[in-house]
Amino acid sequence: MSMSMRKKRAIGGLVTYLMVIAAYLVCQYLLATGGMTRSLRGQLVPICVWVVMAVSLNLVVGVSGELSLGHAGFMSVGAFSGIVASGWMLGAFQLENEVVRLLLSMIVGGVFAGIAGVLIGIPVLRLRGDYLAIVTLAFGEIIKELINCLIVGHDENGLHIIFNATGAKSVNDLGLTADGTVIIKGAQGATGTEMLATFTAGFILIMVTLVIVLNLVRSRSGRAIMALRDNRIAAESVGINVTKYKLMAFVTSAALAGAAGALYGLNFSNLTAAKFNFNTSILILVFVVLGGLGNIWGSIIAATVLTILPEALRGFDDYRMLAYAIVLILVMLATNNAQFKALFSKPLRSIKALASRASSHPQKGAAASGKD
Repeated sequence: MSMSMRKKRAIGGLVTYLMVIAAYLVCQYLLATGGMTRSLRGQLVPICVWVVMAVSLNLVVGVSGELSLGHAGFMSVGAFSGIVASGWMLGAFQLENEVVRLLLSMIVGGVFAGIAGVLIGIPVLRLRGDYLAIVTLAFGEIIKELINCLIVGHDENGLHIIFNATGAKSVNDLGLTADGTVIIKGAQGATGTEMLATFTAGFILIMVTLVIVLNLVRSRSGRAIMALRDNRIAAESVGINVTKYKLMAFVTSAALAGAAGALYGLNFSNLTAAKFNFNTSILILVFVVLGGLGNIWGSIIAATVLTILPEALRGFDDYRMLAYAIVLILVMLATNNAQFKALFSKPLRSIKALASRASSHPQKGAAASGKD
């Protein structure tokens, strides 16, 4: 890759970071001054979660060129493992620091979702065709049913887990002591969860996701992944390991989805597995498609707008879904219109040009001082 191309991509990544930071600062200012509505304040953490979900799925669908229809399944693994980890750390270790507990819960959610990604990806990614879409679709539905069968609690003796496949067992069969706490109640889901999620934690997760995804895309591994997407036969002929690089993108995407799921789960006091159904996976895929395949910044905008839009249209109760559908169609038409793209690409090019000039000035100054 030429130096100019590397510099261009580096500047593009820097602009993305700066715009996300600017959006965070604007939101913090509005929160401090009371300029944000209550409904929008409640949407801040979900917006962060859906942005991470869209960017992580874009790594599989846009960058890797594989179709995944069960991204919500990895989100659910992260959500419920994070909820269990948070409750267990509070009960077993008396860890009352909410920031540390939230961070560790997100890490646990990411790890468990990453493990699930490995277990699914190793056998499936060796095959050609749309097998990944079929398997991830099945995984999303299976994991939802498995969570509905889980009854989990903790006391001073540790975690107590029952797999209630027959439906004949209840929380009483956990054998908890008087001080024990039930975390997951089968089909009722997680109840009484301490809400630890914050907007700042969501912002940090977005930044971590962008750093991981953008650096992966710009790396040698990222170029190998895109080569497999563009021409698998040619990539294999030059010695690129298909399974290795596709699995790398898939597991990274699953782990990020798990971390986002943990943040999402700790944003609600009650959460059921039904929330992470097929429709949720399709919604995340819509974010990616509307934002543009492989377009990270587009995924961020699409996830943000489409999360806010239903709330913004809530005043039009009778026509809300109709208006939502019309907006989706208009966005699809606009994103495929050359004139519309050119209109919005001009300010971005101006920002990148300013960033390029700013980065070149120190280099020129250093060269001049060297001559002196």
